[in-house]
Amino acid sequence: MIIAVAGVAGTLGGAFLTQRAAERSRRREIELVRGHTEQQENLALRRTCYAALNRDARQFTTALNQHLHALREREVTEADRAALDEAKRAHRDQYSEAQMIASDEVLVRAAAVNRALNAVYGQVRRLDRAEPEPGETAAGAAEAQYSVWELLRAMRAAMRQDLGVTAPETSG
Repeated sequence: MIIAVAGVAGTLGGAFLTQRAAERSRRREIELVRGHTEQQENLALRRTCYAALNRDARQFTTALNQHLHALREREVTEADRAALDEAKRAHRDQYSEAQMIASDEVLVRAAAVNRALNAVYGQVRRLDRAEPEPGETAAGAAEAQYSVWELLRAMRAAMRQDLGVTAPETSG
């Protein structure tokens, strides 16, 4: 009788332990799938954010260039000013979003671009109002605007590396 009870208890206990192990395995599998899904969603979010930030920063740079051309070649219109301000707003909004999403390395590069763009914007607007600070000229503003392109290239490279599109640069 004791042997029969032990056999039944062993069979039931084995079934119970097998069921618990299967549940744990299913939970681990669900967690892995959930983790993979979250990684994919995070990657897609960063990709979308980076593409928009790159686009808006380039458009702001181009708008600054167009405004500088207008300053040199003709009288600047309210439409010119509105176009420049709209490009600035779009970049500001996208940069604000990137501050919450971007990796630290990308954010360092994006901040450098943001500072440079805002510095050139300030120069351009002061030149437009005919109130430049000492030493500010259209040629100096154009040179500063042109130098933003190198910062944009560095930002784009950091974005591509963060997304896994390009391999990290190795020193050596």
